[in-house]
Amino acid sequence: MTTTDSPSPKTAEVSPPPTRLTSVDAFRGFVMFLMMAEVLKLHRVAVALPESGFWKFLAHHQSHVEWIGCSLHDLIQPSFSFLVGVALPFSLASRTARGQSRARMTWHAGWRALVLVLLGVFLRSLGRGQPNWTFEDTLSQIGLGYVILFLLGLRPMRDQWIALVAILIGYWAAFALYPLPGADFDYAKVGVTRDWPNLMTGVAAHWNKNSNLAWGFDTWFLNLFPREKPFAYNGGGYATLSFIPTLGTMILGLIAGGVIRSERAAWAKVKWLALAGLLGLLAGAALDWLGICPVVKRIWTPSWVLFSGGWCFLLLAGFFVILDIWTHKRLGFPLVVIGINSIAAYCMAHLFEGFIAKALKTFLGQDTFKIFGAAYEPLLHGAGVLLVLWLILFWMWRRKIFLRI
Repeated sequence: MTTTDSPSPKTAEVSPPPTRLTSVDAFRGFVMFLMMAEVLKLHRVAVALPESGFWKFLAHHQSHVEWIGCSLHDLIQPSFSFLVGVALPFSLASRTARGQSRARMTWHAGWRALVLVLLGVFLRSLGRGQPNWTFEDTLSQIGLGYVILFLLGLRPMRDQWIALVAILIGYWAAFALYPLPGADFDYAKVGVTRDWPNLMTGVAAHWNKNSNLAWGFDTWFLNLFPREKPFAYNGGGYATLSFIPTLGTMILGLIAGGVIRSERAAWAKVKWLALAGLLGLLAGAALDWLGICPVVKRIWTPSWVLFSGGWCFLLLAGFFVILDIWTHKRLGFPLVVIGINSIAAYCMAHLFEGFIAKALKTFLGQDTFKIFGAAYEPLLHGAGVLLVLWLILFWMWRRKIFLRI
């Protein structure tokens, strides 16, 4: 928003949002917390207490659905991707204010994309005898589409909407036109049993696990890289080409970031985000219900872009209200500590989690975490690991050590 040189108290408008929004950092921290909280191993508690619906519910939302549908855990990757888009308008404005040329910013975007892709490959290669050249990791998926996102960030919002629609329709059509497997197709060879309950028929069959366009692409593309054995399928059904609709998710975030940076009144921004969220949820669910396109996170279907994007809009609206309108900063502080150092948190969860887990049992003893019984041991042990990870991030925050790419 703009202000006059000498505004009166009654007519002065609110200044534009700062370069960093507490709500964005807290939302990102919430997403990273959900990822890091896998160490709580809620599924093990649920197995140990099979009669408890409460722990069964929590375990469900700390795991990915097999194929169709959504759990809270399934929203981690789209939220992180969405927030990359949200942050971009603020980053561009900050760099422009510092006098950086468009050429320099473009070079930086390309470098950042390359680092993200390779960092994702590195994290997927841990514990293996050679690099594991797959590109389904969250960081790799973001990196593969980041340069295009950056270029769209330099364009008007109208062009961003056009790009989003083109991606969703084009990606849907590409899958729909890809030939279905024949009657003699051996699903067992691609890790899918014939009686798997998630196999679909009709138009939706074009999005079945490991028999779709993205799987076909990977059986060619991933075998161009040196491998321990030829690539035949991904056990979870994840695919390289998902970076294309993931770009669609990032564009939704880019549009949301543009709305937040706009001159709209604060509550008008909230209404816009909330309405966009509801429309996204309804559109994604309708496409699934009508059999046009199932909501599948693992291959990032266009309906998943809309459905998960709807949740992202609503979550952003909620964080924006609580932390940037009502300014309850203390509520968001533990999450901000994580979110402001999200790359560090992501890498720590992959690199240090196991070491910290072993160290806690070594120094505190095996029986320390059984204080409430064996059923809760993985929960308490995981809580200890989570606390140590947060304290490391807090230490980094206190000393202004932030890992940036």
